Amino acid sequence: MSGHLILAIDIGKTGALALLSPAGDLIDIADMPTLDGDGPAYRPGINAALLAGIIRRWNPTSAIAEYVSARPKEAPSGAFSFGRSKGVIEGVLGSQAVPVRFVTPAWWKRRVGIPPGAGMKDIARSKAIAHWPAHADLFARVMDHDRAEAALIGLAHIKEGQQ
Repeated sequence: MSGHLILAIDIGKTGALALLSPAGDLIDIADMPTLDGDGPAYRPGINAALLAGIIRRWNPTSAIAEYVSARPKEAPSGAFSFGRSKGVIEGVLGSQAVPVRFVTPAWWKRRVGIPPGAGMKDIARSKAIAHWPAHADLFARVMDHDRAEAALIGLAHIKEGQQ
């Protein structure tokens, strides 16, 4: 693929990746490549080699990713897992010379019209289906909320004009 392409990332072991054009067309989507045993204590973790393969194949010119950090009352192992995921993604993007911008959940959700608070996963799916109806099948399952969030992170980035 050639031209300016935006990689949008919902970070996490169940996260997702979306590839968008500068006009907001959804070009491709992938679930986060994870393998059991790639994380600490043999937990599932992002597989750097598989992630690098997707990034090489898609050849994005920039990336936008959700900023993750420790959450209140989160166990130290969960916070470490999120941090490790962010580090793997930063490292793989850096090795592919893809600049990345991190944005908070509140930032991107405000720009695509998702209300604050927990329990908004189905709203993200609904917004993604409404914006990309030709790709509705990519967001059909309850578990596809990460795909929807990745695509919407990219859309928020485009709406902001920060390509």
